[in-house]
Amino acid sequence: MYITETHAQVRDMTRHFADSVIRPVAEELDREERFPAEIYAQMAELGLFGISVPEEMGGPGFDTLTYALVMEELSRGYASIADQCGLVELISTLLCRHGTAAQRDRYLGDILAAKTRVAYCITEPEAGTDVSGIRTEAVRDGDGWVLNGGKIWIHNAPVADLGFVLARTDKAAGHRGMSIFIVDFHAAGVTRGVKEHKMGQRASQVGPVTFDDVRLPADALLGAEGRGFHIMMSVLDKGRVGIGALAVGIAQAGLEAAVDYARQRKQFGKAISDFQGVQWLLADIAKDVEAARLLVHQAASKIDSGADATRYCSMAKCFAGDTAVARTADAVQVFGGSGYIRGFEVERLYRDAKICQIYEGTNQIQRMIIARELLTKGAAA
Repeated sequence: MYITETHAQVRDMTRHFADSVIRPVAEELDREERFPAEIYAQMAELGLFGISVPEEMGGPGFDTLTYALVMEELSRGYASIADQCGLVELISTLLCRHGTAAQRDRYLGDILAAKTRVAYCITEPEAGTDVSGIRTEAVRDGDGWVLNGGKIWIHNAPVADLGFVLARTDKAAGHRGMSIFIVDFHAAGVTRGVKEHKMGQRASQVGPVTFDDVRLPADALLGAEGRGFHIMMSVLDKGRVGIGALAVGIAQAGLEAAVDYARQRKQFGKAISDFQGVQWLLADIAKDVEAARLLVHQAASKIDSGADATRYCSMAKCFAGDTAVARTADAVQVFGGSGYIRGFEVERLYRDAKICQIYEGTNQIQRMIIARELLTKGAAA
């Protein structure tokens, strides 16, 4: 009942795009680990980047629920493609909320048009879940800054034009001593490391980047100095909705593949879909996928209503991530030995699902957040 005609139109358009453009090349992209620039250009033309960017800032002006619907459908095609949509959504949200008019004018249009590739640079060897461990540092130098340090496992680092980099600007101030800088990745002193070869979502480029005396102008600072941690935290709820929706898309694709195969595969003279053991596997996949989808939609709707959404976003991300891993494993089981062979979609989906329990805050951290919310704010919905 909460899906409006506009929601349905955007969802159906994205589903058609995923079926006609993404799914036919998903296995090739996974095998080659290739950045699919041509697909991203088409997505930009359809308005699938920066989904919630207001119309007056050059975006389509949709809500968070629309973003969740788009992420699910793209991921159902191939999660690596949805990953790029999620990255652009977070970066464009940062610019809209915290950037100056000049920064938005300079960067936002080209980001939404897929002309400028972006990276969100937080993780370091000593700073993953615990962001307080970051060592990358920006020091004032005249009117500007000098940036030194390094990041690892950064999405888009091998191909990015711009990095949004979290760095320390006051070592003694803890969380209040961090700031975010917009860094030209083609500038002197920026070095990209070798691209990582991942277990899943292989067309989503990941790698390290180092900063060696990188000079930044004053207007490279995003938002106020010392507010970097707060700015980063301000998009986490939306980020977790995005990953939850991505996980639902993976699981949905697994369900569809398992149902189709169970109807076709014959053993003992009949389709394996006639056997109760297979039917129960399919039923368990379907009920958990639907439950995860509803949790994601609830979390997105909480954000859109202006309510405190943190608990719901953590629940959605955690449950959907666990569901994607467990239920794509069940889809592999329906396929039997075939599901363990490269070239079968469910084998890739199983690999793609695992990261959903790790990035955008591990599912162990999500459980800590949920428990904290319960204990400090009560169990009432």
